[in-house]
Amino acid sequence: MHSVDVNESIEKSRFGGFQWGVVAICGLLLVVDGYDVFIAGTVLPTLINEWGLTKPEAGILQAWALFGMLFGALIFGSLADKAGRRTGVLISFVLFTVATFCTGYAQDPTQFKIARFLAGMGCGGLMPNAVALVSEYSPKRLRGTMVALMFSGYSLGGMVSAGLGIFMIPAVGWRPMFWIAAIPLLFLPLIWWKLPESLGFLIKRGEQDKAKAILARLTGSPPLAAQQTLIVTDSKGGKASLPELFRHGRSLQTLMLWTAFFCCLLLVFLLSSWLPKVMQEAGYAERASLLTLFSLNFGGMVGAIVGGRLGDRFGLPKVVVAFFVAATVSIALIGYSLPVAALFTLVFIAGATVIGTQILLYASVAQLYDLSVRSTGLGWASGVGRIGAIVGPTLGGVLLARELPLQQNFLIFAMPALVATIATLVYALSLRGAGRPQPAAVAVAQR
Repeated sequence: MHSVDVNESIEKSRFGGFQWGVVAICGLLLVVDGYDVFIAGTVLPTLINEWGLTKPEAGILQAWALFGMLFGALIFGSLADKAGRRTGVLISFVLFTVATFCTGYAQDPTQFKIARFLAGMGCGGLMPNAVALVSEYSPKRLRGTMVALMFSGYSLGGMVSAGLGIFMIPAVGWRPMFWIAAIPLLFLPLIWWKLPESLGFLIKRGEQDKAKAILARLTGSPPLAAQQTLIVTDSKGGKASLPELFRHGRSLQTLMLWTAFFCCLLLVFLLSSWLPKVMQEAGYAERASLLTLFSLNFGGMVGAIVGGRLGDRFGLPKVVVAFFVAATVSIALIGYSLPVAALFTLVFIAGATVIGTQILLYASVAQLYDLSVRSTGLGWASGVGRIGAIVGPTLGGVLLARELPLQQNFLIFAMPALVATIATLVYALSLRGAGRPQPAAVAVAQR
C-alpha cells in the first residue's frame, strides 16, 4: 500500500482558490471576533456615565469577557484536538455572536458581565483554532503571509468598532453597537459549507475518503486511489495533554512564550479598554479619543502583515524581540505632551508592535509543537495570555483611579512590554542553545 504525505503535497501544490477560501473565511471570522473584543473599549466611557461606575468597577466589568476568553481558549483548544478544528471554530463563532447580541439588552452591570463572559468564551476559542487551520493549509513558503493576512481581520474588526462608535453612540446610544454583531450569523450556512476540516484531524480519525476529497480540491488533482493512504508526518506524536507541552526539551520555551503571551495580551486589552477614556480625561474630545482606538487597531493590522513578512525574511525570534522593544518605547512616550500627529504616530506604532505581535506569538507556539498537540499548545498559551488580558483592564482601572500623572501611567503601562522583551529574548537564545533551527516567519513546522 502506497502512502502519501499530506505535508509534502501541500508544499508542492500551487496556492489556489481553495486555500484562499480558508484564509478569507477565517479572516472574516476574525473581523467579527475583533469587533466583539474592541467594542468594550468603545462603549466603556458611555457605560461609566450611564451606570455610575467607578474606574475599578469599570475595569472589572471589562475583565469578565476576558475571563471567559481564558476558559474558551483552554476548553475549545483541547476540544479541537479531539472533535476537529472546524467544529471548534463554528461553535466558538456561534457562541460569541449570540452572546454579543444579547449584551445589547443588558439592563445592569450583572447582566452585562454574564453576557460578556459567554461572548468571551467564544472569542477565546476561535483564535487558536483559526490560526491552526490556516497554518495547516498554507505551504511553508507562504504560511507567514497567509496567517498574517488572516490575523489582520482581528484589527480590522477593532477599526470597524471604533469607526461605528464615533457616529452611532452619540446618535443612537451604545446598545445597537452590540446588536449589529448578530448580522454575521446569516453567513453561518455558507461557513459550514465552505470551511474544511483539518486534514490532519481527518487522517487521525481514519476518515481517509474525506481527507482524499479535500486534498483533491486543494491540489486540483483527481482523488487518490483506494490503495493509497494519506499520512501526516509527526515525529513526536504525543497525546493532546498539558504534560506533553513540556516534553522533548520544550519546558523553557513553553514558559517563556507563556510569559510573552501574558504580557502581550495584558497590553492589548489594557490599551483597548482604557485608551479612549484616558485620552478624554487628558482633554481630547470623544471623537478624537475614539480615533486613537482606530489608530491603535490600524497599527495592529499593519503590524500583523509587516511582522509576517519580516519574519519570513529575518527569522521570527528576532522580529518578535524587536517588536517588543518598539512597543516598550512607544507606549512609554505616549504619556508625554506631544503634538497630535506625534501622539497618533506613537499609538499606531504601539498597535503595530503589541496587537500585531500577537500573531507572531501564536506562530511561535504553533511551530514549537507537533500536529497532535498543536491546538492544545495554542489553547494553553492563549489561555495563559487571557489571564494577562484579565489583569490589563483591571490594572488600568486601579491605576487611573489613583489619578497619577499621565506620563507616569504610561511608563507603568510600558513595563509589561519590557518583561515580554526579556522573555522572548530568552526564548530565542534557548532555541539557539538547543541547536534548533530559527523558525522562519510564522511558519508552523510540519515535522
